[in-house]
Amino acid sequence: MCNLHDHVPATADNSQDGLRRLVLAQPIARFGHDGGPTEKELMAQLGPGTVFMMGDNPELSTMPKRPTLLDFFRHRFSDITFRHLLQSAKTALDAGHEEKIVMACLLHDISNGALIRTDHGYWSAQLVAPYVTEEIAWAVQYHQALRYFADESVGFKYPDSYKSYFGTDYTPPEYIQQAHDEARNHRWYMTSRLVTIYDTYAFQDGWDIDPEDFTDIIGRNFREPEDGLGFDNSPTAHMWRTMIWPNNFL
Repeated sequence: MCNLHDHVPATADNSQDGLRRLVLAQPIARFGHDGGPTEKELMAQLGPGTVFMMGDNPELSTMPKRPTLLDFFRHRFSDITFRHLLQSAKTALDAGHEEKIVMACLLHDISNGALIRTDHGYWSAQLVAPYVTEEIAWAVQYHQALRYFADESVGFKYPDSYKSYFGTDYTPPEYIQQAHDEARNHRWYMTSRLVTIYDTYAFQDGWDIDPEDFTDIIGRNFREPEDGLGFDNSPTAHMWRTMIWPNNFL
């Protein structure tokens, strides 16, 4: 089970040891509700022994120097995302699907785990695009839109959970409707549709899945960079670094 306080050997940043470190909520987390102390309020607290957080937060698990995909599962993803992605992938695997389907299920909500929930399909697809096939990244992106629309031919119904989440009269915005229409006419439609099928029912208690069970599938379908995720100069390396150091002031 994911535990953000389990530490692993790593090269840690100790430059702020002994100092009181202030964490300012990310700007997007402040819109529409009280996001804690403001930047102005925290700046007033700065002094010789008080600084803004930069580098390793001692309240979080220290990431390895060259983090892999499973390191993010173990040390950054929220507990519900950790369990949900493993359940989704395991259910698809047990159903006998191709590894590309299993891999897409394993990745489809990773943005929810430690980065951002809004438009999570798009963020998740962008995160993984440099490391997976175009089809897997496409399936991850479009599962977000497909979740809002039933497909009786494969037994997919509008999720009951969405009725309680958003209200019975909720209508997805136009860009989601357009994305659904695009996906329905695409050659990879069923790849993404299968993600929605194993997404919907993968929120069950009592599952104990070892992420190591997916090591071989990841090895064949996810190009782990030699320098570690976040340090390979890929177009999305900065996004992985944001999850490594989520509390950096800058």
